[in-house]
Amino acid sequence: MTQAAKPSYKTITSKDVVNVSDAVDKSDITQPLVAVYCGSRTGNNPVYEQAAKELGAALAKNDMGLVYGGASIGLMGAVADAVVKGGAQAVGVIPTFMLDHEIAHDGLTSLHLTDTMHTRKAIMAEYADAFITLPGGLGTLEEIMEIATWRQLYQHEKPMIILNINGFYDPLIAHLKHTTEEGFMKQQDLDRLVVCNDIDSAIELLNKYVHIHDPIATHKI
Repeated sequence: MTQAAKPSYKTITSKDVVNVSDAVDKSDITQPLVAVYCGSRTGNNPVYEQAAKELGAALAKNDMGLVYGGASIGLMGAVADAVVKGGAQAVGVIPTFMLDHEIAHDGLTSLHLTDTMHTRKAIMAEYADAFITLPGGLGTLEEIMEIATWRQLYQHEKPMIILNINGFYDPLIAHLKHTTEEGFMKQQDLDRLVVCNDIDSAIELLNKYVHIHDPIATHKI
């Protein structure tokens, strides 16, 4: 009996998709940029929008800029408006198909359009020197969990902060602790997701550990 030939498979590399490090020009970036993940809605409690404004103002006051999803609405718009008003740099990254759903901010230092959500997130990570999560929905949760996974896989060593405004992330924090207790997550990976209950604590942490242009190996993802 003739042995069937083994099928051949083409290996698709990151360069076949997009070379993120070549696409991101940080020569004009003069401040550390903090990636802020947050909702494109403001939520039902005004405390969330107020926190977004205060975070943006605090970043600018402490000579830090912003990289985020590029929209002018929701908590995203609130934090960006405050950063821009404070005179800091703000970089937006938004997929073209999202322009039908999220109005792009027209007052940013720069705005990048991308073809996919994957490209958007990789570019944001390339720009970012740290990551903060404000309240938000599915997209926000997915973003912080992905960047935490990248850290677990040794792709970066940048600070990751969950800003637990109004106890919003209490259920998530409890679940992550449960995940660790059940043996599906290492304690050190849980500890790297630093929980701050107020903006002053988050800024203090950023001032201590954030360095401009700390590399992230997005090409390995």
